[in-house]
Amino acid sequence: MGHVDFDFDTAIDRTGTWSVQWDGVADRFGAAAAHGMLPFTISDMDFASPPVVLDALHRRIAHGVLGYTDWRNDDFLSAVRHWFASRYNTAIDTDRLVYAPSVLNQLSQLLRMWTGPGDGVVVHTPTYDGFLKAISGLGRELRGAPVGDTAALERQLARPGSKVLLLCSPHNPTGRVWTEDELREFARLAEVYGVAVISDEIHADFPHKDFLRDDPDPAGSRTTGTAGAHHLPWTRFGSGRWALITSGSKAFNFPALSGSYGIVGDPADHAAFVRRMATGEGLESPAVLALTAHIAAYREGGPWLDALNAYVEQNLLLLAERLNAAFPQLDWRPPEAGYLAWIDLRPLGIDDDALQRELVEREKVAIMRGSTYGAGGDGFVRLNVGCPRAKAERGADALIRALGRLAT
Repeated sequence: MGHVDFDFDTAIDRTGTWSVQWDGVADRFGAAAAHGMLPFTISDMDFASPPVVLDALHRRIAHGVLGYTDWRNDDFLSAVRHWFASRYNTAIDTDRLVYAPSVLNQLSQLLRMWTGPGDGVVVHTPTYDGFLKAISGLGRELRGAPVGDTAALERQLARPGSKVLLLCSPHNPTGRVWTEDELREFARLAEVYGVAVISDEIHADFPHKDFLRDDPDPAGSRTTGTAGAHHLPWTRFGSGRWALITSGSKAFNFPALSGSYGIVGDPADHAAFVRRMATGEGLESPAVLALTAHIAAYREGGPWLDALNAYVEQNLLLLAERLNAAFPQLDWRPPEAGYLAWIDLRPLGIDDDALQRELVEREKVAIMRGSTYGAGGDGFVRLNVGCPRAKAERGADALIRALGRLAT
């Protein structure tokens, strides 16, 4: 099945569907400005889920009985095993699988298991705002190290009370894909300082293998290497106390079905997690449609995902071409993974607040400001191009017009 078999150009009206990105834009940008605003914000896509997933969901609903369900079935477990083998050339032990409503729910459960109030959780900064909320909400201390600064990472891991290294792999918001050498170094440091590792790999299915990797930029998305980015699961590197947490919902765009899974390395930790979900959390039975979607996506969704990645790459290249033509000093390069463009605007000397006013009030577009993602985010924006090309073009042009009015 070739790329031409899938239509990513046709816009789907998402307004009035309780969409966080479209209907919830007022929550971030204000009710007065929200009317008619075009959003490029949170990381879900404007594309329909793959036909194979939708067909499987229709068949399951037609069955008519949506009763309590067990995720420990061979259809699901073998689909996950197949996905890791076929996409990452990695064998996994499905006896170590766990299940939860979301990746962030898994993160919260693991932090409760492996840390106490006041303990340090080390992250690469800037970082996904969901991490910021989870860590602070649980009363843990976020300890940040800039992306690419291994010495700073080691200093944070060496601090008394540092209990967990929380990886985002690939990294959100920068789109960086960690190299094998970097991952091995993270594993070594975790062992040296006795910290557990939690690797959030929900963006793993979006590596851009045709994009060149460049010189490292601690605040940006470039890394040292040759050509292309290849995701390597933490299962290849983990020892001691570790977990990989992920979901097919990001790649195949069904986050509203509420389903995620993880791999917990230590057998005792695995048993404790399963027991916690079944008893204290009361979350033993999964949403059956989430299982259905995962199985269909992982068994039959590869061609659609390949076509999607190719389409998104063209959106990113379009953004780079237009942005760099208008502002050559930016020399912006697409991320190594994902559909979230992390754009360093610092060479333009533009005030972040002034830019947001231009974008919201004059251009009527919602683009995430970098400070949303904590330390190291000032002077950046994050623009979601997981959308039809016409929308991506409108977002790129609106950003360029706003920058043109403010650039010094």
